[in-house]
Amino acid sequence: SLEYDNNFKKQDTSLIDKVNQYYQKLLVHNDTALKYLKSRGISDFSIEKFEIGYASSSNDTIEFLKKSFLNLADAKEFGIIDSGQNGLYARFIERITFPIYTITGNIVGFGGRTITGHNAKYVNSPQTKLFNKSRLLYGYNLAKETIYKQKSLIVTEGYLDVVMLHQAGFTNSVATLGTALTTEHLPLLKRGEPKIIVAYDGDKAGLNAAYKASLLLSHGDFKGGVVIFGDGMDPADMVNDNKIDLLNEMFLNPTPFIPYVLDFIIKSKDISNPQEKQEALKETNDYLKTLNPILQEEYASLIARKLNINEGLVQIQHKPNQRTQNVNLTQADIAELSIIRAALDNEEFYEIVVNNLQTNMLQTHINEFNILLNDKNDPSLMGISINEHLKEHTKESLENQIVALSKPYYERELQKIKLDNEINFKKKIKIIRELQDKLQKLKLNKLVDF
Repeated sequence: SLEYDNNFKKQDTSLIDKVNQYYQKLLVHNDTALKYLKSRGISDFSIEKFEIGYASSSNDTIEFLKKSFLNLADAKEFGIIDSGQNGLYARFIERITFPIYTITGNIVGFGGRTITGHNAKYVNSPQTKLFNKSRLLYGYNLAKETIYKQKSLIVTEGYLDVVMLHQAGFTNSVATLGTALTTEHLPLLKRGEPKIIVAYDGDKAGLNAAYKASLLLSHGDFKGGVVIFGDGMDPADMVNDNKIDLLNEMFLNPTPFIPYVLDFIIKSKDISNPQEKQEALKETNDYLKTLNPILQEEYASLIARKLNINEGLVQIQHKPNQRTQNVNLTQADIAELSIIRAALDNEEFYEIVVNNLQTNMLQTHINEFNILLNDKNDPSLMGISINEHLKEHTKESLENQIVALSKPYYERELQKIKLDNEINFKKKIKIIRELQDKLQKLKLNKLVDF
């Protein structure tokens, strides 16, 4: 769970609290920010309940820290400020701020929305010892009582969606922090065993995010389903337009996760084309095989109907999906599959993996790695994402594992080039130097691009 790290003294962590109070005071005196919040329909009560604030200029935040005798090193550690070429600067500048709390009610960071046209509409605190956006859900600290009572939880895409849904009485609403739902969110979603309603926008990004969430939640045996908002609307807009009854009806009748996944796969193909119909059958089959036998039986006929084919073509299989579900994994299996899992669950880790790991560095899971490079949403990779026997990586442990796989590869390459007598001597010396440089870096535990 995301609690305070033992290395932090209790009084130090109150720094984020003080900055939050400062941002709240600034909001009261900023007409532009208040006008924006009012235009979105947010009430004074909601501003107070969610402790919405405003971060002004970078200098203002730094001056506040100094005048309040707050430790600048701690402020940097907590992601409030950072240092660049021109010295210290605040992470949140001219943004409406949304404090983010853990389940136990400790403030650990902020989300910020620009009101002066910065390139990024929303930004979050950076990853710190307290703040891990893949494990946090905005508003959960305020929603948990209703979630446990109603046995229902609504996941949305944005802070304003949560604020407005709470305002309309849907006080079981939370949001991810600009990231897709990941396996790291699952322990939090499981608390109180609620049914999960994934409520996303109907744009391409929203539909894709709902697909990924449905894959994850159907494999985790969660009850619930998907609600998609059309016509460029989001939950916040619907509350602002007073469409509360319609919202309620939508939340009561979501599309269950498995049909949503099957629909998504089939709609992504032109099934009037026999080749694409075959692809749709293969992908829906791959997904079906990851489910339990009863569900496989149940949904085989649905696939057959949607594809207008004989049900016998839909393969039902009662066995774990590939080796990825097997508890008797070797150390090599665990090492390689844990890297693939890290890349599937975390965008930053995905970039690290694809930039620093080559297919021929792997021994046993080359096929899965190639699928990852080609399409990380491929249903056949879901078994890896939910495999409990795999290691959960931090950035540091992931980099160390890649270094460990890279060393023998570059040593083999060096040996090969030394023994190659057909290559031009000048070129050979150049390649040997490059490989030796890479090995030197790897010995210092540094990643090397290929």
